[in-house]
Amino acid sequence: MAVILGIDPGSRKTGFGIINYVSGRSEYLTSGVIRLPAGELPERLGVIYASVTELVLLHCPDQLAIEQVFMARSAGSALKLGQARGAAIVACVAHNMAVAEYSARQIKQAVVGTGAADKSQVQHMVKVLLKLPAEPQEDAADALAAALCHAHTQHSMINIVGATSVRRRRMR
Repeated sequence: MAVILGIDPGSRKTGFGIINYVSGRSEYLTSGVIRLPAGELPERLGVIYASVTELVLLHCPDQLAIEQVFMARSAGSALKLGQARGAAIVACVAHNMAVAEYSARQIKQAVVGTGAADKSQVQHMVKVLLKLPAEPQEDAADALAAALCHAHTQHSMINIVGATSVRRRRMR
């Protein structure tokens, strides 16, 4: 059993999603968006840290799945995104959580089947995979998708490592 916190970081709003992954099945626990106040970046980073810490204390996840930084429209945007990621990661590491990072392409590939999927496709597949009554908000869906990507990746790695036999063929 693993409780996985997915984070879709942002300097204006940060999505979160928590799933319980047991025996190859993902179960929805909660999700939402941390809306950050207008103002200086350090204040917003403090809100991310405090909000993620509150989620960790409330839901006791053991693993964090977070989207890697991609080159945004500008270097300044990428730096702000990196700082938002850092605030969320530190909140989790302070509570001894394992951290896994995935590219947006990896997350989309794991959830939708193509790394070029758009946001509406991710929302739809998250709804289907977690049997939700409605599509979650974009940022929450992206966070849940990160958690699902991590669950699927961990499951695949366990299957690879746990293989009990190897089929061998001779080269002719």
